[in-house]
Amino acid sequence: MGKSKKNEEAVFLRKKITLLRAFSLLIGSMVGSGIFISPQGVLKNSGNVGLSLVVWFACGILSMFGALCYAELGTRITKSGAHYIYILETLGPLPGFLFLWAEYFAIRPANSAVVALAFGRYILDPFFAPCGAPLLAVKLVALLGYYIVLILNSWSVSWSARLLTFLSIIKLVALTLIIVPGMILLAQGHTENFQDAFNAQTLALDKLPLAFYAGMFAYSGWFQTSFVREELVKPERNIPLAVIVSVITVIVGYMLTNVSYYTVLTAADVLASQAVAVSFAHKACRSVISMVPILVSLSCFGTMNGGIFTFSRTLFVASREGQWPPLFSMIHIQRHTPLPAVMLMFPLVTAMICVGDIYHLLNFFSFSRWLFIGLATLGLIVHRCRHPEITSPFKVPLFVPVSFTIICLFTVAMSFYSDPINISIGCAMVLSGFPVYYLFINRPMPKCCGNTFYSLTLKLQILLKVVQQEIRTY
Repeated sequence: MGKSKKNEEAVFLRKKITLLRAFSLLIGSMVGSGIFISPQGVLKNSGNVGLSLVVWFACGILSMFGALCYAELGTRITKSGAHYIYILETLGPLPGFLFLWAEYFAIRPANSAVVALAFGRYILDPFFAPCGAPLLAVKLVALLGYYIVLILNSWSVSWSARLLTFLSIIKLVALTLIIVPGMILLAQGHTENFQDAFNAQTLALDKLPLAFYAGMFAYSGWFQTSFVREELVKPERNIPLAVIVSVITVIVGYMLTNVSYYTVLTAADVLASQAVAVSFAHKACRSVISMVPILVSLSCFGTMNGGIFTFSRTLFVASREGQWPPLFSMIHIQRHTPLPAVMLMFPLVTAMICVGDIYHLLNFFSFSRWLFIGLATLGLIVHRCRHPEITSPFKVPLFVPVSFTIICLFTVAMSFYSDPINISIGCAMVLSGFPVYYLFINRPMPKCCGNTFYSLTLKLQILLKVVQQEIRTY
């Protein structure tokens, strides 16, 4: 019996995910650090309260469009891997590798660093209120939280999956503790902070793409079921159902949360706050002051856990497709966890936490993320044209992928004007993948290099105690 259980856990792509777990994965991925740190970024880059609420709603609708496109892609392409596999299958190996390159060197480490820094900030802010926590202390706690998540994902896939489900509930509780007091005060007539909400003098239209980056970061996670496509039960039904219900739930929750924020806090309060949920609790409901930072910190912890949970799948699929070293598709002999894939991010995330700032990192990786998400939905249009014979069980109207692709690529282009330094660094990171692809991926590796690479892989495999796992595609 014990041996049977170990064999089932050893190949984690064979463990099926039900509709309920898919829903918890999406909610757990979308409701995270974003709603607790993005309000400041959205407000700062939109200019006033009214436009910031419009941006939040528009980001929700845009997320729904993207989620519907990915739901159709998930029913057309049966492999796991999300953005990577969709771009690879529809646009070709070069765009697929460029995404993989950007995912490793920019998107995933910067995203993890942002969430970790939010975790550190919410843990420490109550101890230093009304002043902000020292930056060094925030970074140290952020590193500690990230390392705990790394150890957990290196220790047990089952534990990390169960924690993901549990923390999804915690995240909804955290939102409830913000929404309920805010709605009560709003019903009592506290609308003074919404006076002159669309003040034209404070508009910042040149920074609007950055406001969308902050808002879309909060909603990001609607694509998480695509990372585990092969593990889902009845994906042709459960993917569309899970994404539609979860995105609608999050849109409603986020709009109510932001209205609650602005009911209690002025625009100046939001901009000055280092931890807006803690500032909200101090003014709105002192009885839950101690609970809010704890619940928010757990939410950030869950987001970090979910990011590692899905990133390991991307490297697994890339290794299977021959665009990433096979070492990263292996699992630990005893723990049955994707140890090499989990540990790969360790040095880059550590470096970005140490030297980065939340909003600069957010702009830096958002360029690459939304560029490739736009390319993935462009790939859906291309795939429809190339394969009209494929009958998908779920199909969205053509205007949905067309409009989503145009908005994504337009926002990416406009962001060069809004934040040229960070966006240019992100662009250079993507372009640096071209020579790597043509030197190492597009052509056969020389025999001497191949032998050296094989020998190094074998030594690392022995050192890490990992083995290749078998694959079965559903």
